[in-house]
Amino acid sequence: MSLRAGFGEVDITPPLGTRIIGWIKEIIADKLLDPLYAHAAVLDNAEQKIAFIQLDTLSVRWTTTNDIRQRIEERYGFPGDSIMVSATHNHAGPAVAGFVGGRREDGYIETMVGKIVEMFGHALEKMEAAELGIGRCVEFGLSRNRRLIMRGGTAKTHGTFDDPEALCFEGPIDPEFVVIAARSKASGELLGVLVNFACHPTHHGGTGEVSAGFPGSLAEEMKQRGVPVTLYLNGACGNIHYSDARGLVETPKKEQMGAALAEDADRVLAEIEYGDDWVLGAAKATVQLPYRTVTDEEIAGTVKGAQRFVDPNIYDEQMPALVERIRTRGTQPAEVQALFLGDYALVSIPAEYFVQHGLQIKEEAHPTKALVVSCANGMVGYVPHKEAFKRGGYETTFAMSSRLAPEAGDILTDVAIELIKAHQA
Repeated sequence: MSLRAGFGEVDITPPLGTRIIGWIKEIIADKLLDPLYAHAAVLDNAEQKIAFIQLDTLSVRWTTTNDIRQRIEERYGFPGDSIMVSATHNHAGPAVAGFVGGRREDGYIETMVGKIVEMFGHALEKMEAAELGIGRCVEFGLSRNRRLIMRGGTAKTHGTFDDPEALCFEGPIDPEFVVIAARSKASGELLGVLVNFACHPTHHGGTGEVSAGFPGSLAEEMKQRGVPVTLYLNGACGNIHYSDARGLVETPKKEQMGAALAEDADRVLAEIEYGDDWVLGAAKATVQLPYRTVTDEEIAGTVKGAQRFVDPNIYDEQMPALVERIRTRGTQPAEVQALFLGDYALVSIPAEYFVQHGLQIKEEAHPTKALVVSCANGMVGYVPHKEAFKRGGYETTFAMSSRLAPEAGDILTDVAIELIKAHQA
């Protein structure tokens, strides 16, 4: 089963004047700091084809994912069900979905999808005999759990230990940093890499500045080091951030984070063993997730631990539409996908998934080495673990971005593990 690989990238930077999504208010792009890209990695072993598409955007809608898959399948004959489309969760990019205070940019999305399909074709044209290697290290210096347990049993998102009410971090991080590298069998040169690490990219969020954040800085840094294309596949980052609530470490700039992650990648690449005999696979399932049981206190934002950011009035404005959505739709569809590379499984979750769930998937998937890719193949909002709902905090506060029942995370975790176990069998 000789392996072939092809990589591609295309500029998807929005024009100034485009609405930006990633903050709880409408923001208009007025300054370009660095370009946004879509990247693709395509793998083929003659028996199975799989592909990854990564966007420098906050999210990707399920309908957009399916549009990309359908166009690629119709145009190139590549199986759409074997394509994973993920976003880095960049908070300084275009409105690829509707949001509180603003509409999505449908014209931009159509242009973006067209560019992605063309780019995918170029990646197919560039496919060549390749060798693949996967390696890992651990990175403890760049990410923190952003939720603090407070006296009284509540949680505070982005709290600090300067607050005498702060007791401890609510949970762990996922320090695993994984690199999947493909190199040309003919020349030995790297064709591209995929990186998996869990951390929120919020640099420049809240302003009119357009930026790809630290995933963009990583890709540029890797390019300077001889890697043509780098895909950043964000892990279970829903409660993981780069700021330090302890106040011991200065908040890193996106360029500093990109350089640090590139150093990690270099360390891993130096130790990777390559081969061309890789079994590939793909599986996916769609589940119906339950919505929250709505109470008057949640609607008013007065439930224990509620934490409304930016402007409480914005939350109040969305409540009629949110309650009506829950009443009429009943459940929220969500796709979970697993793409397999030998004894590795990359599992897509269409959410800002809490790290506790990501670690559970990794633990229970054994002996398969599972990697979680969040904000992929759709977006259902925050999916915290059950314990978080007892304490509150921003991520559990009832809103369009947090509308699912506490058991939704366990459902997604169970489906992911079931896909992996079925493949093992």
